[in-house]
Amino acid sequence: MSILASYMQKEQQLKQLQEELDRLKNDDRLKAELQFKDKLEALMREFDKSASEVIKLLDPQQGVAKASSTTITGRAKRKLKIYKNPNTGEVVETRGGNQKTLKAWKDEYGSDTVEGWLVRTED
Repeated sequence: MSILASYMQKEQQLKQLQEELDRLKNDDRLKAELQFKDKLEALMREFDKSASEVIKLLDPQQGVAKASSTTITGRAKRKLKIYKNPNTGEVVETRGGNQKTLKAWKDEYGSDTVEGWLVRTED
C-alpha cells in the first residue's frame, strides 16, 4: 500500500472515530456515568479510601474468589511457561522447572540461554 493510500485510510478512520466520540459526548448515559465517577472519587478522597478498599467493603466475597486460585496446600498455582527451542522448533509447556525436556535443554545450552527462549507466560 502506498503511503498516500495509507494516509487517506488513517484520515478516514480518524474522521469516523471523531464522529463516534462526538456521539458519545452527547449520550446522557455517559454523562450520568461520568457524574457518578466524579462523585465517587470525591467521596473516596473525603474518606481517604482507595478503590480496592471500596471494592472490599462493597463485595467481601471478592477475597474468596482469589482464594480459589490456590491449591489444596494453600500455595498459588504456578504460571504456565511456554518455551520454544529455536534450533529444533520444539515447544515445551511447563508449570515448574523439573520438566524433562527443559532440564535437558538447560544442561545442553545453559540456563540463561534457555530462559531466553521463553515465548510467553500464562496463568
